Amino acid sequence: MRVVLLALVAAGFWFLGRTVDGMPTPRGLDAPATEFSAARADATLGRLLGPEIPHPVSSAANAQVRARIQKEFAALGVKTSIYTATGCEGRAKYGFFACGTASDVLAEVAPGEGRAIILLAHYDSVPAGPGASDDQSGVATVLETVRALKARGLKTQHPILALLTDGEEAGLLGANAFVSDPQLSARIGVVVNVEARGNAGPSLLFQTSPGDGKLIDLYDRAVPSYATSSLFAVIYKLLPNDTDLTVFLDKGYTGFNFAFSGNVAHYHTALDRRANLDRSTLQMHGNNMLGVVSALEQTDFAKLQGSDDIYLTLLGRFIPRLPAAWALPLAILALALLIGAALLSQGEVLGIGRRLAAVSIPLAVVIGAAAFGWLLHTIASLVSGQPDPSYAYPVWLRIALGLGVLSVVIFASRLASARMAALSVWGWLSILAVVTAALVPGLSPYFLFPAIIGSLLLLAQSRLAGAWTGTLGQAAIFLASLLPLLIWMSLAASGEMVQGLALHPLFTVPVAFAAMTLIPLLAARPLSRTAWLRLGGGSAIAALAVAVLAGVMPTFSATQPQRLNVDFVDDHIANRSFWAIETGAKLPPAFRRFHDPAFSKDARPISPILRLPAFVMPPGATRFSVPVATVSDRPTGAGRVVTLALRGASGANRLVVVVPRDAGLIRAEFGGKSFVPDPGSLNPAGAILACVTDDCGGKTFTLTFATRKPVSVTIGEQRYGLPRDGKFLEDARPGNTVASQSGDTTIVFGTLKLP
Repeated sequence: MRVVLLALVAAGFWFLGRTVDGMPTPRGLDAPATEFSAARADATLGRLLGPEIPHPVSSAANAQVRARIQKEFAALGVKTSIYTATGCEGRAKYGFFACGTASDVLAEVAPGEGRAIILLAHYDSVPAGPGASDDQSGVATVLETVRALKARGLKTQHPILALLTDGEEAGLLGANAFVSDPQLSARIGVVVNVEARGNAGPSLLFQTSPGDGKLIDLYDRAVPSYATSSLFAVIYKLLPNDTDLTVFLDKGYTGFNFAFSGNVAHYHTALDRRANLDRSTLQMHGNNMLGVVSALEQTDFAKLQGSDDIYLTLLGRFIPRLPAAWALPLAILALALLIGAALLSQGEVLGIGRRLAAVSIPLAVVIGAAAFGWLLHTIASLVSGQPDPSYAYPVWLRIALGLGVLSVVIFASRLASARMAALSVWGWLSILAVVTAALVPGLSPYFLFPAIIGSLLLLAQSRLAGAWTGTLGQAAIFLASLLPLLIWMSLAASGEMVQGLALHPLFTVPVAFAAMTLIPLLAARPLSRTAWLRLGGGSAIAALAVAVLAGVMPTFSATQPQRLNVDFVDDHIANRSFWAIETGAKLPPAFRRFHDPAFSKDARPISPILRLPAFVMPPGATRFSVPVATVSDRPTGAGRVVTLALRGASGANRLVVVVPRDAGLIRAEFGGKSFVPDPGSLNPAGAILACVTDDCGGKTFTLTFATRKPVSVTIGEQRYGLPRDGKFLEDARPGNTVASQSGDTTIVFGTLKLP
């Protein structure tokens, strides 16, 4: 019975973390004029989107969206202008340099002297989807925020500027163009960016500028509910993703970055439509922007500078936080308190084996849960034949993983007495608090906050008559477990919302950290050996059975579809053309009916300019011409400078040059911007240089080489859409698949020799 009750307690905390997340009730059209209304923002969103078609940078549809944005600002009495310039984004680590022409919308919301509050969002979409959430929802949030600010009277010490950038999806073009202009960058004070990576869930404050303590204080005071953590910034730095705010932070500006990321299956697809956007999410997005900007109106920007904090959110209503500099001393104190509890309490006479068994409990639970989770996910994958079997229906794999963690906890519950189990669990939490405080402060509150409270409670009960196993001792241990249950179960719930269960350790490891704090309660009333084996073994068998059921369920659905793009590739290096299908999963059976010719059994790389693997049909003859290249070459020292002008077909959307890693490239320039390759780049192809807007024809790349040796570079183009005869593949596309990112494309490439 105790096992069942504690399992239900743990599940209840997961449910609490999943549902009590600070999401507000969306406000209607009748909301006070001074407040943000999701209904008004949604109506604005509908006008902005118009026919809800993709509007990538430099497209005619994007120009129409830009005009509609200006019309909305005009209706608010706000003057706008268009800033058109070349923007470039270089990511040396990934060997990528993209440039293009962007047209930003600048709106003078409130005039004034000094540096401005910048309301930031981008208005372009990816070619595959209409971008209702990413990021027209951000544009609508900016417009509704401006309307509410004007209704409040704009009592601000600072000018306010709305900046709606172009070309974010193609490489942060508009943001880079803006900060590169000396006159415009001189106006930047504090930037508040709103983004999206899905269409539901809380609006997360996932990134700020360094020295965030004062910024979190302002956020705490300014908004009605919270969703943030110092861990988010740690994770975000490890990802290859960037937003427009990255450009501003790299230049040293102060900023807040908000985004929602629930239901990522619709992100960058045709399903990113207005009807699929959660209105509660839109309301929280607006509450964040309006609240923070209103607080900034009367804030001295100089007072926002400070030291970093460590923090997390509890139930969307509280932000416990500490200066990061306090983390290590407090972690050491928590460990000292725990040592005190061990010394003051009555110790058992134990051999070295029993002591080692006790010390190993947390390690065994975390590693065991992660390993069993891997096994369960592998079984579901083998049954389904898909790498992410729970993509559309995660509930069964979630149950399997939960049962897997339960079985590991049950088996660990007989390794030590209640006292030794408690000291081991909280000892590990305290040690990890020390380690993370020293090395990764942003992660430390997940260990430090529970360790402080748990060590105090264990110390307080250590000299009681009922210490460890009595009623008061058990009550103290149970109270100590509540905070880690809340913190870690909430992390498991939010991690699944963002990434799904493909990264199953983001579920099993947090759940293991939460559940291991309950082991001392199980150890206080240890199961008989028979019950221990039956319950532990039964949970493990049930987990395996449910994992099989998870694999039997359909992997994809019409609302959670498989991402799948069709490409036509003209390869002038091998003198062949072929149809290709990009997808991170199995090729749907609908495409296997093309027996003559048939698609390849396995996915393989299809071009140097698009390195994703794809299933391909047997080749045919080439159809299209490679971009025309005009080359000039001049020696400089031991090397040379090559000027390369490309002109593609009239419908080309991107022109690309791929310079091999061993070519000796030391610098590339385009539009007055330069890129220095990283010798340790993660891109095996070398350096990919791209012009990503429709006006690229005739513009030049200037390449500086360290040597004068001959070099063969790859040149190519990418067009959105397929040749007309690609309709047979479009018609074969199942209803549970969807194009994403650039969508279906035509790719043409060949070799250019630089002698």
